[in-house]
Amino acid sequence: MTLGVRGLVINAEGQCLLIRHTYTPGWHLPGGGVEKKEYAELSLERELVEEAGIVIEGTPILCGVFSNHSNFPNDHVLLYRIEYWSQTVATSKGEIAEAGFFSPESLPSETTPATRRRIDEWQLGKKPSIFW
Repeated sequence: MTLGVRGLVINAEGQCLLIRHTYTPGWHLPGGGVEKKEYAELSLERELVEEAGIVIEGTPILCGVFSNHSNFPNDHVLLYRIEYWSQTVATSKGEIAEAGFFSPESLPSETTPATRRRIDEWQLGKKPSIFW
């Protein structure tokens, strides 16, 4: 089994952070894989600093556990909402093409379907699907 984490990072204007990788198409919520001997929240903290220079302040809120079997057999994704954070310099070298905050009503056209579903669930207060 593999496990990933993603962060729904919200700014004061109600916009959410999306990233675009250099190695795969589309805009995504920031995050990545949980490494050996690393707990999920530590993975989330590491990925957010690497990809976007986001430092979590306070406790991230677990929004759901999602099956990602359609993309990777036996994979799961934990989604956390982060409303309290500060900015630092991103540490990733060459992995991220762009990062930015976007209004849920005007996401980039290349935003992935899974990312759109998670943002809609948050924005509209919908019950999350079990599938990523």
